Parts: sequence; structure tokens; C-alpha cells
Amino acid sequence: MVFEEGWAASPLRWLMHTLGDAQLARMSGEPGLVAAVDQHAAVLRDAIPLDRETLGDYLLGFLDELRHRGWSFTGEPDAASLRLTAVCWLTRELDLLADGHPA
Repeated sequence: MVFEEGWAASPLRWLMHTLGDAQLARMSGEPGLVAAVDQHAAVLRDAIPLDRETLGDYLLGFLDELRHRGWSFTGEPDAASLRLTAVCWLTRELDLLADGHPA
């Protein structure tokens, strides 16, 4: 994943553009991916309030840890990419980017 300058100002939008759009489209043909993403979304639903600010802050912390570990997206589902896809799925389902504000 490329972290271009300014990405952290709108992490949810950045993630949707960088990974989310493609992963969410991929879900339509892969029931196993849907199930795995749903599991990660359930963990997030239980752990944090699902509003734009809190989900964005969670994403910043999660990405910071992934960068620290040297993780990169290979295109294959792993725990990190499933969690990131769950963030994207929740962002879309909750319509958190609808008003055009940074998210």
C-alpha cells in the first residue's frame, strides 16, 4: 500500500480508494470472503462505536501498526486485509462518506 502525502487527513476515503472498492467488488463473487469480512465487522461492531470519527481513528491506529510491522497487501486475504475490508464494508453500509466531509 502506498501512503501518499495527506492520506491521514481522510483515512476512510483513502482506504476505500486504495483497497476498498476492489475488495468490496470481489466480495460479490466470493462467499467465503463475505463470511470472513463479516466476522471482522462483527468484532468491530462489538469493540467501538461505528461513527465516522471513531472508525477513522481506529483505522489510523490499525494502519500505524501495520506500517510498523512492514505489512503490505498482497491481494490474498489475510487477517489484516480482512480487517481493512471490514472497515470499508462498514463505511459503505453505514454511508459514512455520503456528505463529502473528510473521513
